[in-house]
Amino acid sequence: MGHETSIRLTFFCGVFVVIALWELVAPRRRLTTCKGARWFANLVMVGLDTAIVRLLFPTLPVGIALLAEQRGWGILNITGIPLGTRVIAGVVLLDFVIYLQHVLFHNLPLLWRIHRMHHTDLDLDVTSGNRFHPLEIIISLGIKLAAILLTGAPALAVLAFEIILNATSMFNHGNITIPQPVDHWLRKLVVTPDMHRVHHSIIPRETNSNYGFNLPWWDRLCGTYRDQPDGGHEGMTIGLKEFRDPRALTLPRLLILPFK
Repeated sequence: MGHETSIRLTFFCGVFVVIALWELVAPRRRLTTCKGARWFANLVMVGLDTAIVRLLFPTLPVGIALLAEQRGWGILNITGIPLGTRVIAGVVLLDFVIYLQHVLFHNLPLLWRIHRMHHTDLDLDVTSGNRFHPLEIIISLGIKLAAILLTGAPALAVLAFEIILNATSMFNHGNITIPQPVDHWLRKLVVTPDMHRVHHSIIPRETNSNYGFNLPWWDRLCGTYRDQPDGGHEGMTIGLKEFRDPRALTLPRLLILPFK
């Protein structure tokens, strides 16, 4: 676990490059705004989020998981089940927590003011998967740390979950083409770009659906699943109706968005 940062960075860079190249070779939709301006804002946001988290939370999720294991805290640490089973259970439980967190960020007005920045992106691509306000990252990390202490997810499960969540977020925000028959079966195992794109529709009933980032089961079980957008993937409008001017979505304005 001493190499957590380098492991996560390696996976981040690898997945980012693969999805970015896939978008060049087989894009799903025609972009409507300047890609360079969007990439600058989204990638600088990644750097800001990382720096703020490292400053405010010197003990990150894997460290909390190790402490919980040593002290015997959390449900999975008192069950006596094999490590492999605890790792799988830990990943699944943490994914369900992130699903519930996402639902809360959409349905509690104060949290929506913070989360809506993610939805102001007028196009979706690999960088959109990391476009989150620093306040949301801080709140999300607090929820995640509490979930680790409660569930007792092993450190290996936490590390695997962090890598998988980041990878699938870039994947399902990617502007990539997947043949419909493949997507039909793939979305039974993981949230696909066509499934998650519905969540970024300008139509509220579509925005408030398909909350999953990694596992697609929670939306189906909890009644928030929507198969396709009403306007089709090529015809649908991405974003929020009150934020349509790219000039008003520069990095400084995105940072003050929750306070406006």
